[in-house]
Amino acid sequence: MAVTIKSPKEIDLMREAGRRLEIVHKKLGEFVKPGISTKDIDRYGEELIRGLDCIPNFLNYNGFPASICVSVNDEVVHGIPNKKHILKEGDIVSLDAGLIYKGFHSDAARTHAVEEISPEAAKLIKVTEESFFKGIEFARAGHHLHEISGAIGAYAESFGYGVVRDLVGHGIGRALHEDPQIPNFAQKRRGLRLQAGMTLAIEPMINAGRYDVCWLDDDWTVVTEDGSLSAHYENTILITDGAPEILTLHAD
Repeated sequence: MAVTIKSPKEIDLMREAGRRLEIVHKKLGEFVKPGISTKDIDRYGEELIRGLDCIPNFLNYNGFPASICVSVNDEVVHGIPNKKHILKEGDIVSLDAGLIYKGFHSDAARTHAVEEISPEAAKLIKVTEESFFKGIEFARAGHHLHEISGAIGAYAESFGYGVVRDLVGHGIGRALHEDPQIPNFAQKRRGLRLQAGMTLAIEPMINAGRYDVCWLDDDWTVVTEDGSLSAHYENTILITDGAPEILTLHAD
């Protein structure tokens, strides 16, 4: 495992990549409404990314055909945008987006309500986001990677939710996916010791039902095996000597 430690200059570039991605996500969240297609979201997201003098890092990554992963209801991640897939009130939609700024990647995801949603769906979205923050309480130099994993999983599972096993978070920097892999559930080993300068994409993917998932015939879209709702929350973070810095989320 080769985990990169970023230099101060590289960290500054990643901060800017994160700041720009946060702008994209904020505008995408405002754009979500009934009657638009998942393809509309993708087109708008790519326009926003390129308008910020950045490159959408998902587009053509290992053959993925879009700039934004748009996953609706029981779709966990990697939903391929489609002009025929129209959002309706009551849906929840997970938007996973990333960009490249001057050679450095950022990656983040949010799950949005499409107008009025059920209390059960709202709770799933809230707990998924909260599980991220429970995890990063341990994202400090001197702690171990799997303390993050265990905290995320324990929190989500305390609500009876299923924590996806087949997909994990990852390191990030000059490449979209770098070492280490970051599970969202407890591990038998402690994992690597965290050091200041590491940059990680922490991304709980939480199902309302069981944790089992399967892939659709498009070889990309991951769905819950039991048809239950799924939510996704992700940020790119920087490990420091103190509290972690969330590069894709800042106070208004």
